[in-house]
Amino acid sequence: MYRDRTVAVVVPCHNEQLLIRRVIETMPAYVDKIVIVNDKSTDNTAVVVREYVEKEPDRVVLIDLEVNQGVGGAIAQGYIWCRDNKIQCTAVMAGDAQMDPNDLSMLLDPIVEDRADYSKGNRFFYDDAFRLIPKVRFFGNAGLSLLTKIASGYWHVADSQTGYTVANLRVLETIHLEGIYKRYGMPNDVLVKLNVYNFRVKDVPIKPVYGVGEKSGIKVRKVLFTIPMLLTRLFFYRLTRKYIIHDTHPLVLFYFLGFFLLAIDVPLIIRAIWRFLQSHSGAAVSNVNLLAILFCTFIGFQSLFFAMLFDMEANRDLKGD
Repeated sequence: MYRDRTVAVVVPCHNEQLLIRRVIETMPAYVDKIVIVNDKSTDNTAVVVREYVEKEPDRVVLIDLEVNQGVGGAIAQGYIWCRDNKIQCTAVMAGDAQMDPNDLSMLLDPIVEDRADYSKGNRFFYDDAFRLIPKVRFFGNAGLSLLTKIASGYWHVADSQTGYTVANLRVLETIHLEGIYKRYGMPNDVLVKLNVYNFRVKDVPIKPVYGVGEKSGIKVRKVLFTIPMLLTRLFFYRLTRKYIIHDTHPLVLFYFLGFFLLAIDVPLIIRAIWRFLQSHSGAAVSNVNLLAILFCTFIGFQSLFFAMLFDMEANRDLKGD
């Protein structure tokens, strides 16, 4: 237990026979349950974990998935086990030893002290983050974090893709765990769903860990398209659930007006460029066309910025102390 709270750590694994020992053996002593979810590994991950289950049957739990579900699906299965067993604080750590176990207590403190419902690691806060994190991941994560701020409503949250998190029992009992996104976008999906139910989220500085023998299964080209598409869908899901179904808020009208005017703006700009190229001079582009472009562009972006400001204000109290 940690400060009189039961603690479990969910560890999603896929082909981690080389590093899973390190994860288990460095787990802090106050962790009550180590819930390892074997996501249909094709190596000896399950065999290695069973050795520890035999040694510590009351502490190490192995969940064997019959079908590969992806990291999000594996975490969801671990969450379900912790929810059903009424674990008060449920953390997630990767099976490739990329998360420093010494940081776990800092993630637990906001939950135990009821300053947040969900805490997540932020590698960007670390002093040497730019040097330690591979540059492709650093800039890619920064871009996705910006999009996630807009989609989730948690404008104070950065490093959206980190999976080092802690959730309290109320979070696990409220969110539909079976519906969590099963692949790499799972952290983004969870943040959006947390915001819909007004849960407090706290960013906690953690140390980036690389070069321990881990192998990334992320395909940059695939993520480049799938995650922005997921975030777009989640953005409209959140607006609908939080600001239309659960309550009404004028920011929805501002977002709608902004998107509507900018959508009109596109064909107007294309028409103006086409007329300009056709005539080899600007004479063929009417003043009305130009004024319409200026109006739609200015009012469209202004409406979006107003909507974002309203969203920031509406979610100001969801920043964990």
